Amino acid sequence: MNKVLIITYYWPPSGGAGVQRWLKFAKYLSDFGWEPIIYTVENGEYPVLDYDLLDEVPKEITVLKTPIWEPYRIYKKFTGRKKEDKINSGFLSEKKNSKFLDQLSIWIRGNLFIPDARKFWIKPSVNFLINYLKDNPVDVVVSSGPPHSSHMIALKLKEKNKLPWVADFRDPWTNIDYYKELLLSKKSDLKHKKLENIVLTKADKVITIGKSLSEELKLLGAKNIDVIENGFDPDDFQLNEDISLDKEFTIAHIGSFTPSRNHIVFWQALKELITENSDFSNELKLQLVGKVDYSVKMNIEKYGLEKYVNYVGYVPHGEVIKYQKKAKLLLLMINNTPNAKGIITGKVFEYIASKRPILVVGPEDGDLSTIINTTKSGIVCGFDDVKKLKLTLLRLYNNQINFEPDPAAYSRQSLTKKLSEILNQLT
Repeated sequence: MNKVLIITYYWPPSGGAGVQRWLKFAKYLSDFGWEPIIYTVENGEYPVLDYDLLDEVPKEITVLKTPIWEPYRIYKKFTGRKKEDKINSGFLSEKKNSKFLDQLSIWIRGNLFIPDARKFWIKPSVNFLINYLKDNPVDVVVSSGPPHSSHMIALKLKEKNKLPWVADFRDPWTNIDYYKELLLSKKSDLKHKKLENIVLTKADKVITIGKSLSEELKLLGAKNIDVIENGFDPDDFQLNEDISLDKEFTIAHIGSFTPSRNHIVFWQALKELITENSDFSNELKLQLVGKVDYSVKMNIEKYGLEKYVNYVGYVPHGEVIKYQKKAKLLLLMINNTPNAKGIITGKVFEYIASKRPILVVGPEDGDLSTIINTTKSGIVCGFDDVKKLKLTLLRLYNNQINFEPDPAAYSRQSLTKKLSEILNQLT
């Protein structure tokens, strides 16, 4: 078998969306002639933990781990957080915090830790891997970001060992939805963009998750780029076949409910429907599975929706699928940010595989909308169209819309085959 070294910060017991892509690739790569060797952190500062995912790591693969020093302990002390508090992505905050201290810490993060707070892992990782590769050669190196420090490790390995390198952009770098919120100085902004350009131009192949992001990365310098979407693992759904629907009209939102996904149009539509339709009001249940930002809770209170909401919190990945399959409707809120048209949340593919109707609040002409329409799995309503959203919710409640979801193109096996073909081109 050919061997591929995969550099990824997110690996079990890390939970959340960031870990799924390369965990699933690693599961199926050997079916296509590639042996994955994972390089990750020993003590990462993960937003959530999911120890059940350790059971999904193939027992025969090599997993290399080294310690990392991250500045989050200082950050927590500075902002008044507890040592055991988790640092959330996307500026999600479950409690109301000091705005001044948060802004100051964001400035420090954006300007002093470039490319990111994992920068102190780069040098020791390069030293460790150069020594490891002397006795354990590989055919290709893959780096997955964010964090983009992973790409900087791979860049050094390419320079030292002349290894073919694939840079995987699960999310953008300087076009990510919160980049403008990092309070960057002009000098820091230029440094981020310079490093991004080096990665995009030095990598032998760049892969990413959607068409719009692919086009963005081309404009930023990527010369050789392919799209491999995220997907779903059929094994996860075979374990959860015999699940009956809730009796209530349950709307389930899975994953982090960040400020940029907190769309007033949705709360307005629910409030008006509850007021106007007693049957809808009696049967409505809103299930929020995952971390929920303080601003979302405030809007739920503002629109008088508290009694309809169940805050489930983070649950292991296997439990998530049960919530999806029980719900009458799956809610997907796209970040209302400049790059909204290119956002494809990883959860959409598992939503489609759950074969439950999907309601998206987001751009009607975006990449995710194309996927929803192509798979015949749901309806997309814009950020500001309360009238359409109300009508759609009512029609969904009354079972007046038929769906025929077809997720086959996004199975993890077929996507891993596509990855293996790209790796084959580099050997």
